[in-house]
Amino acid sequence: MQLNRVLCLASIVLALVCAACSDDNKAAPAQQTLNLGVMPSMDYLPVAVALREGYYEKLGLNINVIKFYSANDRDAALQSDNVDGAVIDYTGAVLQKNGGMDIALTSRCDAPFHILASKQSGVSSLAGLKGAKIAVSQNTVIDYCIDMALKSAGLTPADVEKVEINKIPVRFEMLMGGKIDATGLPDPLAMIAKAGGAAELATNSDLGLSITGIMFTGKAMREKSDLIKKMYLGYNMAVEYLEANGPEQVKDILVEQMGFKEELAAHAALPRYAKAALPPEADVQSVINWLAGRGLVNANLQAVSLTNGGFLP
Repeated sequence: MQLNRVLCLASIVLALVCAACSDDNKAAPAQQTLNLGVMPSMDYLPVAVALREGYYEKLGLNINVIKFYSANDRDAALQSDNVDGAVIDYTGAVLQKNGGMDIALTSRCDAPFHILASKQSGVSSLAGLKGAKIAVSQNTVIDYCIDMALKSAGLTPADVEKVEINKIPVRFEMLMGGKIDATGLPDPLAMIAKAGGAAELATNSDLGLSITGIMFTGKAMREKSDLIKKMYLGYNMAVEYLEANGPEQVKDILVEQMGFKEELAAHAALPRYAKAALPPEADVQSVINWLAGRGLVNANLQAVSLTNGGFLP
């Protein structure tokens, strides 16, 4: 009888030990990663700063920034769920939404887009673009910005000659060579062009337009909402860092990640970054109306269906 009790007790202890060992051997749940697609532009500078300064690590966020050099490649990655979100211009976001993709813009970005005239053109104002040869990529943010700039100067697209040139570096080379009169460029190419004699006619800020933002897929917003919220906490911390520091302190990021030349990076004019906020509804609606006027999207599409502010601090 005593022996049976001992054997029974031993069996219980052994079972508990095995259970504990089994729990110890269970793999810890894999940490989720937030995958963000970016183009080499200054739009994502706060994210890059937050990564370098370790803000995301302190917040317990594992974020993977994936660079794309083609908007088509970025959009394909979004559609195949290879990235959770991306920095994107509003024209691209509207076209994705109109095409049936479950996405939303969760914040705006602040990097400027510049409209420049070549040194050889002699153009020094938007009004001077009448009759000019302007390089664009049709139905994209550059095309939109050019049209809005012309409108602000009392001109129409019919008053200029638009030349289709999709690749940004080619537009830059043609501008510098005087083969086109004007185009639109992001930094750092815009800064290089101005240093080489190109005249800045306007920026999207001058026109009162916000044109780019960060968007996420519906799947990411449902499954990784906590990660997106942490991303914006780190984003805001990085904005505070940029407010307190000059370009010299982010020179390494500008050179290594955004294509700046060494001599330009230390003296670059950084945009004034704001803490994460939703895109202005009027700016998104303006893009929708412009695309709808070209028959590219449903005219009933509303800006409110493209934004989601539920992840902002």
